[in-house]
Amino acid sequence: MTQDNTPGDQPPPEPPKRGSMRFQDGSTQPREPSLAEQRARQQAVAQAERDEVAAAEADKKAATKRKLLIGSGVTVGLVGLVATYYSVAKTESVTAVCTDSNEVVQNDDNCDEAFVTSHGGYSSGGFLFLPIGGGGYNSYRYNYGGSGSIGQHVAGGSYTAPSSRTNVNTKSGKSVQRGGFGISGKSSSGGTGGSGKSGGS
Repeated sequence: MTQDNTPGDQPPPEPPKRGSMRFQDGSTQPREPSLAEQRARQQAVAQAERDEVAAAEADKKAATKRKLLIGSGVTVGLVGLVATYYSVAKTESVTAVCTDSNEVVQNDDNCDEAFVTSHGGYSSGGFLFLPIGGGGYNSYRYNYGGSGSIGQHVAGGSYTAPSSRTNVNTKSGKSVQRGGFGISGKSSSGGTGGSGKSGGS
């Protein structure tokens, strides 16, 4: 028995399954982007470049501001330090006058330790003692900042010795204490500046 090969006897082809993918072969050319797509892509690239430039500018400004703040802080700190140093280290000057126990102005030599010791006197408790005829001693000490001529009662001033940063000179120009930053000077005659310190009268 022969088979009948008539087309009507063939089974119908199966319909394509849903969700199936069709693959293109290598000879298929990709579709050119549309004008709108090209424009959108160019705008996106341009915006990215603008964002990058803006970020770089912001970083640069921030760095400059930090440097200015640091620089101004250092400058202010340095100026303050220098000002403090000069205010502390500033040397002042005061005039000393030699007075006796009655606070009457006497010759500067009577408050000079070298002069006093060379004439048989001595120093004690901030006073200088010179021997007088017939026995006994007269006491002398410096008044700082006072005024008056020999034989006059001293006007103003203090018997408290100034700080070691103060230059102390007599009216005749003799240096009693040479001031400096934390350094106590000595008198030009070799005696210490302490010979003019206050004491009880």
